[in-house]
Amino acid sequence: MAAVLDSVRAFFAPTTFTLDLENAGDVVARENLLDRAMGADRRKKSSEKLRQGRVPAEGLALVARDRSGHVIGTVRLWNVEAGVDRETRPVDALLLGPLAVDPAYEGKGMGSALMRAAIMEAKKRGHGAILLVGDAPYYERFGFFAAKTRHLVMPGPFQRERFLALELKDGWLDSAAGMIVASGRKLAQPPVAKAA
Repeated sequence: MAAVLDSVRAFFAPTTFTLDLENAGDVVARENLLDRAMGADRRKKSSEKLRQGRVPAEGLALVARDRSGHVIGTVRLWNVEAGVDRETRPVDALLLGPLAVDPAYEGKGMGSALMRAAIMEAKKRGHGAILLVGDAPYYERFGFFAAKTRHLVMPGPFQRERFLALELKDGWLDSAAGMIVASGRKLAQPPVAKAA
């Protein structure tokens, strides 16, 4: 019932945000937003360890902006390998997260809008599946379920019932088994100065 009420509220609420691709100027605002919405302990999560030192998947870092252009919501997707298939080939997938909305804007449909936009863009770009660790009652409305991750594990501690997947291509994860590992591009490292 709560999901229905949230949908109705979002439908009748005036649009107070726009969705946009994240840009380099959004980094500080995004990090501050994540700290406010998720707390400083967010960096200790298994998902965060997979993202560390990597850049998001091409075209899959989105932000919501208020009318002044300030970042008030964020979602990013990251390239990972979802274990291997029966022939021991890596299974390419995306890892979603974090999804966060400025607490002052909660309940206005921004999280749902960011999720739908991210899923649509990932599908448009030809990706096969999206994985995440999150609250099943929230993410099930977007098609994420634990059944598709039953043979997959996250590095480090995680709660099995919160490890969810959405197939963008039918059967993409059917034979996937094993550990989730980062596979995306690494952040550029500054050149190391050699001692004279």
